[in-house]
Amino acid sequence: MRVFVTGATGFIGSAVVQDLINAGHQVLGLSRSDVGDKPLIAAGAQVHRGDLEDLESLHSGAAISDGVIHTAFIHDFSKFQENCEIDRRAIEALGDALAGSNRPLIVTSGISPTSGRLTTEDDVPPSGSSLTPRVSEETAEAAAARGVRVSVVRLPQVHDRDKQGLVTYMITLAREKGISAYVGDGLNRWPAVHRFDAVPLYRLALEKGSAGAKYHAVAEEGVPVREIAEAIGRGLKIPVVAKSPEEAADHFGWLGFFAGMDGPASSALTQQRLGWSPTQKSGLIADLDRASAFGG
Repeated sequence: MRVFVTGATGFIGSAVVQDLINAGHQVLGLSRSDVGDKPLIAAGAQVHRGDLEDLESLHSGAAISDGVIHTAFIHDFSKFQENCEIDRRAIEALGDALAGSNRPLIVTSGISPTSGRLTTEDDVPPSGSSLTPRVSEETAEAAAARGVRVSVVRLPQVHDRDKQGLVTYMITLAREKGISAYVGDGLNRWPAVHRFDAVPLYRLALEKGSAGAKYHAVAEEGVPVREIAEAIGRGLKIPVVAKSPEEAADHFGWLGFFAGMDGPASSALTQQRLGWSPTQKSGLIADLDRASAFGG
């Protein structure tokens, strides 16, 4: 299968490219520059020039492919709504090229918390709510209504020793402020997965997934944020402190909402439906304890 991958030079997308090639697929990778071209060519992929705002390039890349995996997203959370709108237009362009063809489109989303219990794949995030990490699922539903065979991979905090999702931003903030903080008792939880466990889920969704399905790339159902803050404190050798909910917005800025979020999630249905299971031995806290940000 010839697969068009957006975000092909990114943290997750670059590993998706290699996994697809190792599995015998051909890859057409989206790249913005000569710098991005080089690792794609070295991996054995073909290069397709463009970016998330070049809708014609996205459409043409999807049109000449047997399937699309969309991992790209602009991770500037100070412009979150603007970047969600860019993501929406990108998914629409990809979907337009695939409509009515039965060629799969795999879209990336986050995991919205479900009050009082584990979020499952069958839970639907509230439309238009601040609890919805992205608009990608809404856009995917609209694409499905136009005849696109689309499914969604929902990501928790994706980590290795170099990056740890939102935790990377917490490290930067803690370094700037000289303290590592959490909200309240810090027992609110974030689900997590190692990068090399998340990656094969995209391929399985492409090869075996059902139209309209939601899949959870979750290895750890919920890591307490206080444990994350303590690991950051150890790494930076700074104090670990609790902030009240009222203090969170001032201390964390845009991270304040996420810092207080309790969002444990399950991947039981994904494991059952696709045969996916996490195999990496390193959890989020273990990767933080050896993180390159701390010289690990």
